[in-house]
Amino acid sequence: MTQSDQNKVLRMLPIIVGGLGGTLLMINRFFTPDLLASQARSDVVGVILSAFLILTGLLWQQIQPRSPDTVKLIGESGFELLPELSEMVKIELAWASSLLLTNTVTKTVIIWYQGKVLLRRGILSPESLIKPGAIFKRVLDKQKPIYLVDLKVYPGRIEFNYLPENTQGIICQPIGNNGVMILGANAPRSYTKQDENWISGIADKLTDTLSKKL
Repeated sequence: MTQSDQNKVLRMLPIIVGGLGGTLLMINRFFTPDLLASQARSDVVGVILSAFLILTGLLWQQIQPRSPDTVKLIGESGFELLPELSEMVKIELAWASSLLLTNTVTKTVIIWYQGKVLLRRGILSPESLIKPGAIFKRVLDKQKPIYLVDLKVYPGRIEFNYLPENTQGIICQPIGNNGVMILGANAPRSYTKQDENWISGIADKLTDTLSKKL
């Protein structure tokens, strides 16, 4: 059972228990021919407690944040580096991609720089060729990241055919004036502001390295 499934069960538990308790009280009342005063008082308390549990469950449904539903990305796990890169650049890219995959919700990392794909890592699509589309070019032109929180609602998602086809969210982060880092997640609305700051810091570090070594 996933964490999301566990949260759903916990949110539903007070409603289930309250409903079950109320039902059992009603059945017991129905099959009791001679009702004692003490039993009547107990039934009232039981009904109040059942109603309280149901109300608590309904409030939890509204108040508690729900974790985004995750999917299993379609693709194969892989790690590809451009062979012609220097050993130092390869190490830097491996370090950066490892941090992103282990410390954020990122499942796919692609680093494009000066017209070449330097790195692909994580869950990979069979399509490796990147043809910069409108969103990609806007990131380069404006030098600002773009976060597509729920990819399926964006018509422009077709330009990201080099990511797993069921990718749920994407961050396109500029790497200076010559590159873009594309990150894919397996759940919509899953990147936090802290994640975005972390990603921006890593991109700045890569900008410094790549601008000097390429």
